[in-house]
Amino acid sequence: MGPGGAGGGGGTFVSGAGPRGGSEPGPHRPRRAVTEATAEAVALSMHGRITAQAFSFDQQFKPYQKDEFVLAFFNDPNVNSSLKLLSPSGQWTTLGSKVTKIEAIVVPCTQISMSFFDRLYTEGLVRETGHIVKCYDEYYDDILISDELRKHLCIGGALCQFEDMLGPYLETTKALYKDLVSVQKNPETKEISITSTVFRVSAYDEDGLRYPSGRSHEQTFSYLAVDPCRRHVHALYHCYGGSALCS
Repeated sequence: MGPGGAGGGGGTFVSGAGPRGGSEPGPHRPRRAVTEATAEAVALSMHGRITAQAFSFDQQFKPYQKDEFVLAFFNDPNVNSSLKLLSPSGQWTTLGSKVTKIEAIVVPCTQISMSFFDRLYTEGLVRETGHIVKCYDEYYDDILISDELRKHLCIGGALCQFEDMLGPYLETTKALYKDLVSVQKNPETKEISITSTVFRVSAYDEDGLRYPSGRSHEQTFSYLAVDPCRRHVHALYHCYGGSALCS
């Protein structure tokens, strides 16, 4: 990473942030996000279209310099040559182009308990039995909506097989969250807090929108989860639908 990067000075991103709790860089595969959650991903039609990668960096992360950080991230040679995305033909490729502009939207990330989802019951979206409340069919960006629950993981891919029960969605959400977001415990109060800062990102080159896809879609996304303590960046990527929607 060149000048104006992670800490406002020179720095480097390295692919493979290493396992949780370790400091040595090395090959990294998300423990559950796209491995143990494969069955859920297949049902959601995201299998083969979703991936997570890890990178490490060697400078201090400053939230108020998020745009400079993200731009430097995309243009770092290690990231540029290894960050995965789907090509128009549906084949995995890498970014491989100079990024001239980025968008980085901060995603609130403070929840440390699954009780956050209790509101799905109190708001009448899910019955006490765990069954998701149905609704009349409607379409949103070519996505068939037939129940009251509209989330990334619930909508899934173009050929999504919807679940009738909330459980599988919560299990997959918990697996992704636990794998990609870092926490720490206050030694005095014993309280647990989130240390990661999460961004929904897009990157543009001289020809226009390049990443996560050349064509914008609500269910095509990439999130960067930045852990300033371990100096890790986790990139979660999904491209919606068939190859025609990823051109």
